[in-house]
Amino acid sequence: MSCSCPKPRRTRKVKVGRFTVGGSSPVSVQSMCNTDTRDVKATVDQVRALEGAGCEIIRVAVPDMEAAKALGRIRRAISIPLVADIHFDWRLAVEAVKQGVDKVRINPGNIGEKDKVREVVKACKSAGIPIRIGVNAGSLKALRENPKPAWKPYDWARQMVKEALDEARILEDLGFRDIVVSLKADDIERTLMANSLFASRSDIPLHLGVTEAGSFLAGTVKSSLGIGMLLTQGIGDTIRVSLTEDPVMQVRAAYEILKALGLRHYGPDLISCPTCGRCQVNVGKVIHQLEERIYSDPALLKKSEGMKIAVMGCVVNGPGEARSADFGVAGGKGRGVWIEKGKQIKVVKENEWVNEVIRKIRNTK
Repeated sequence: MSCSCPKPRRTRKVKVGRFTVGGSSPVSVQSMCNTDTRDVKATVDQVRALEGAGCEIIRVAVPDMEAAKALGRIRRAISIPLVADIHFDWRLAVEAVKQGVDKVRINPGNIGEKDKVREVVKACKSAGIPIRIGVNAGSLKALRENPKPAWKPYDWARQMVKEALDEARILEDLGFRDIVVSLKADDIERTLMANSLFASRSDIPLHLGVTEAGSFLAGTVKSSLGIGMLLTQGIGDTIRVSLTEDPVMQVRAAYEILKALGLRHYGPDLISCPTCGRCQVNVGKVIHQLEERIYSDPALLKKSEGMKIAVMGCVVNGPGEARSADFGVAGGKGRGVWIEKGKQIKVVKENEWVNEVIRKIRNTK
């Protein structure tokens, strides 16, 4: 599927490890570890699991100097770019750069004044790595003086953009242009307004996300709408879906957003019916088992890219939908008709459906 979105806005290109954010590069997928960064083994294990799921850039929290000093060991043990998430203490950013990270994220709401930022810029410039200016609605500088402003959504968005542009100006005045910006709120309206406004004023690439989006279902819906609506306007260069969930599911959700818009491939397009009283097979069980097996196996995930696979429950829409897929099955009573490229090939027992699909994927050249 090709995207009907407008062409992405023209931005400068920023290198993050082996990836390029911005320009004409594909929208990249990020996530963030929820491990204690000081626990190097746990963090490395999670990064590797995320990489297997398709994560392209990974961020870790750096709450103290012990965590900062652990970054070098983590970086040497992984292959995707590592981003240090810094708040409050500029010295942690400088140490993170010494440890070999690929990017530093700073929050203008708490990183400190210009002289502190200058030291971070000096370190990143020397190492040749970029800085993300991460603006969150909940930690704006303006909130220090007025913790409960009577702002409307556009006022919030305008303040978020102002603080992002102010911070970017500090960096650019120091001769530093390898900048990415994120403007995140916990609701769609402010997130959309802030990113749209910023996109009209700057060529800096944008990292998209709805922050603190919530649980898997609520957060995925909110993120899909917020991120998706911006992408359909050609706004956004890299994304992170924030869910109170295993970070692997954040990666899954991010790719599903991009896949639905035709911007990236990610595994198969698994279509299945919602079932009704006519259904005499357990479609839900089959589809969940297929997802588990495909998305937990990087080789299957890669090989199934672009495939359309149907799992249908009855004879009303089943044969027609399965016929439009590359292959699939249309259910009957405890069995189903196996269909490939529109042709009915054989009858397969329900308990063999999952293995049959996996076998087909493995054997496809």
